[in-house]
Amino acid sequence: MATAPDRLRKAVEKLKATGVRMTPQRHAILEYLLSTMSHPTADEIYKALEKDFPNMSVATIYNNLRLFKEAGLVRELTYGDSSSRFDANMSDHYHIICRRCGKITDFEYPPLIEVEEEAARKTGFRVDSHRMEVYGLCAECQ
Repeated sequence: MATAPDRLRKAVEKLKATGVRMTPQRHAILEYLLSTMSHPTADEIYKALEKDFPNMSVATIYNNLRLFKEAGLVRELTYGDSSSRFDANMSDHYHIICRRCGKITDFEYPPLIEVEEEAARKTGFRVDSHRMEVYGLCAECQ
């Protein structure tokens, strides 16, 4: 797996290649997302960066997250708590979610391609993705 600095450099190159100007705020948001494994909300990103960027608004965070999502650099996770969370790990992986505190942890498991193929075969849909969520209590909440 690429290191965080390598992933940041590649993400910046990808944005610049699509004509996106790299502002210090964009760079900081992207760097934060690529360095954290916590699947933060926009508000959590704002709180983490507000001391370095006191004039940056939550709207700026949301606008940049939308831009990063459109560029394929982050995915938006919606898991029923009405707060979108953002994940910069774009590799195939799944999430386990604590029912008590809401912590989301990545875990690797072979992609369930057979499930997609069976769903397509049985329904006639052209399947382009799936999402699997596992729920339980994290070690801290047990």
